[in-house]
Amino acid sequence: MSIQEKSRALMVRQHQQVKNRQQSMLMRATQELGLPQELSNYWNPIQGKIDPTTQTLYSSSHASMS
Repeated sequence: MSIQEKSRALMVRQHQQVKNRQQSMLMRATQELGLPQELSNYWNPIQGKIDPTTQTLYSSSHASMS
């Protein structure tokens, strides 16, 4: 696998992880608020790009749990 393929795979994986975290948080919030479940399926990236603020909030941190 070339470096370009590895970097693309890493980027795609990180994008999917952020999407999954965001959707999990939305699902929990809709359940807690008693809103219709279809609201938790909301995903609106612009041309496949994640908003930088969302990227920061939902990306994995490098802190470890003790």
